[in-house]
Amino acid sequence: MPSTDRLKQDNAHLLRTQRHFRRAADAITNAWCSFPQVVAIAVIGSVAKPLWKEVPRFAPYRRRGIPLWHECKDLDLALWLDDLTVLGELRRAKAAALRAEHERQQDFGVADHQVDVFLFEPGSDAYLGRLCNFNRCPKSRPECAVPGCGATPFLRQFPEFEVDGDILAGVEGSMLYTRADGIRCSATDFPEAVESD
Repeated sequence: MPSTDRLKQDNAHLLRTQRHFRRAADAITNAWCSFPQVVAIAVIGSVAKPLWKEVPRFAPYRRRGIPLWHECKDLDLALWLDDLTVLGELRRAKAAALRAEHERQQDFGVADHQVDVFLFEPGSDAYLGRLCNFNRCPKSRPECAVPGCGATPFLRQFPEFEVDGDILAGVEGSMLYTRADGIRCSATDFPEAVESD
C-alpha cells in the first residue's frame, strides 16, 4: 500500500505535470501569435480544466481503489488557421518554443511529441487533421501511409479517427489567442484543482 508521503508526492507530480503543460501552451501560443495565418489558439482536454480525482492506472492505487488527481498525458491544442501552407513553419516554431522554455527553466519537461495540435477551419470549426511532428513530409513512415495524410504538407491524418463532437465544448474559456483580440489569457491562470475535505 502506498504511504501517505508517496500519495502526496504522486499527487504533487500530477499537478506539476499539468502546470508544465500549461506553461508549454503559453510558450507555443507566444511563438504562433506572430503568424498572420493563425486565427485562434485554445487549450482543449484535461489541461484546460481543474483536475479531478479518479482511481488511476497505477497498480498500487488501482488495486486498492485509491484515487489520485487525473493524469494529463499530453497537451491538446486547438488551432484555427486560414492558410495551411505554413504548417511546417508552425511545427518548427512549436519545437523551438519548447526548447527555449526548457533552457529558461531546467525543471520544465514537455517534449514536442507530447503536444497534439488539432487543426480546425475558421467559421465552421470543421476538423481538418493534426499538425504532424515529423521533420519532413512525407517521412516514409507507416504513419504517413494513411489516406490523405500529407496531401497538405504536415497535415496528419489518423486511420478511422473521428473527432469527438464535444471537443470544442467550453473552448471559449480556454481561448489563449484570437487574431481579433491578441493574447486573451495565460494557460497558467486557468483554475487549478482544489482538495476537498
